[in-house]
Amino acid sequence: MSERHDAVEVIAAKRDGGALSDSQIDWVVDAYTRGMVADEQMSALAMAILLRGMDRREIARWTDAMIASGERMDFSTLSRPTADKHSTGGVGDKITLPLAPLVAACGVAVPQLSGRGLGHTGGTLDKLEAIPGWRAALSNEEMLAQLDDIGAVICAAGSGLAPADKKLYALRDVTGTVEAIPLIASSIMSKKIAEGTGTLVLDVKVGTGAFMKTEALARELAETMVALGTGAGVRTTALLTDMSTPLGLTAGNALEVRESVEVLAGGGPDDVVELTLALAREMLAGAGRGDVDPADTLADGSAMDTWRAMIAAQGGDADAALPTARHTQVVPAPSTGVLGRLDAMAVGLAAWRLGAGRAAPGESVQAGAGVEMHAKPGATVTAGEPLLTLHTDDEWRFERALAALEGGYDVAAPGATVDTSPLVIDRIG
Repeated sequence: MSERHDAVEVIAAKRDGGALSDSQIDWVVDAYTRGMVADEQMSALAMAILLRGMDRREIARWTDAMIASGERMDFSTLSRPTADKHSTGGVGDKITLPLAPLVAACGVAVPQLSGRGLGHTGGTLDKLEAIPGWRAALSNEEMLAQLDDIGAVICAAGSGLAPADKKLYALRDVTGTVEAIPLIASSIMSKKIAEGTGTLVLDVKVGTGAFMKTEALARELAETMVALGTGAGVRTTALLTDMSTPLGLTAGNALEVRESVEVLAGGGPDDVVELTLALAREMLAGAGRGDVDPADTLADGSAMDTWRAMIAAQGGDADAALPTARHTQVVPAPSTGVLGRLDAMAVGLAAWRLGAGRAAPGESVQAGAGVEMHAKPGATVTAGEPLLTLHTDDEWRFERALAALEGGYDVAAPGATVDTSPLVIDRIG
C-alpha cells in the first residue's frame, strides 16, 4: 500500500498547477475506490485535472492505479488472436454493432467491453438493450466461452475490471469533467489494458459532436492513448475520424440497431460502411490477419450469421420486432436546395432530449427515442419535405428537441457545392 495522504492536499496540489506524485496518485485512486475519498472531493480533483492538466508520467501512473484497482483478464487460452476497438463517442456512432461480428467472421476474436451513453453521445449497451431479451452482463467465464464459440462478444465490463473507473466515469458525467484528456485517456485505456486484448484500435472523434472539438485536441488524446497502450504491450493504433455530421441516418437506440442490421445485410449508409471497413482493416492487420478483406466477409453474409449467433448467445432475439416510439414529429426542410450542414451536436442533443440518453447515472433510456435523418450534407432537399423525424414516447419532449435543433442545419441554394470533410482524417501509431 502506498503512503498515506489526504484528499484536500492532493486536490490543492493539482489546483495550484503542481504535478501529483506517484504516491499521491496511487493513494487517491485506491482510497476513492474503497469509499475513503468522498464524491465531492473526487469531483473537485477531476475539475482541477480538467483545468490544470497532467503530464505523460501522471497519466500513465493514474492509468496503472485504475488497472490495479481490479482484476486483469487473460485471453491466452483462445485459439485465435484478439482485437478490440474503442470509440471516444459520437452521434449516430453504431459502428461497434456491425464491426464486432464482421471482424469475428474474419477469424479474429473481439472482446468488446462497451459502455452506457455519456451526455449527448449514445452508449452501445443502451442500443443493444433495445433488442428483446438481450443482456449486457456476462461473467468472465461466459464471455470467454462465447469468444471461443462465436468469436465476438459485446458486453458490460464486469465489476472486477477497473472498478475505480466505473465510479469515476459516472461522476465525470454529472460534474462537467467528461472532456478532461487525462481522465478520458486513463478511463479508456485502464479498461482496455486490463481487458487483455492483444490489439486495440482507437476511433478518436473530432468535430462538433465529439468531446474533442478540434483536430489538435483529438490528436493529443489519440497520441496519449496510443502511448499508454504501446507502453503496456498492447498493439495500439488510432484513426482520427470526423464527427461534425452524425454517422449514418439515425441517432437513438433501436433506430441505430435497425441501421446496423442493414449494414450487415449488405446495405446501410455509405459512411457507416466506410468506417466499419476502415476499422476492421486496422483490427485485422494488428492481429496478423491483414490478408483478409472484410468487404468480402460483409458481402458473403457470414458477418450477419455471426451477429445473429452473438445476439442469441446473450439472450436476444435477432428476429424480434424492435421497439418503436409512441410519437413522431416531422421537421420539414425550410427551403429547396442543397443541405449544407447538419450539426452532430444539435442532433445528439435532440436525441438525448427525446429520451435516447440520460441526464443522471442510472436513469433509464427510451429504446425507441431518437432522430431519423432523411438527408445528409450535399443532398438535395425540397421545401416542406421531411428533413428529420423525431421519435419519443413523451410528446412534451418535442419542444425541447426542436430547440436543440435550432441553427443546427442550413440549406444552401440549389446546385451549390458543399465541402464535406473526409471521414477518416488521419492514422496515428
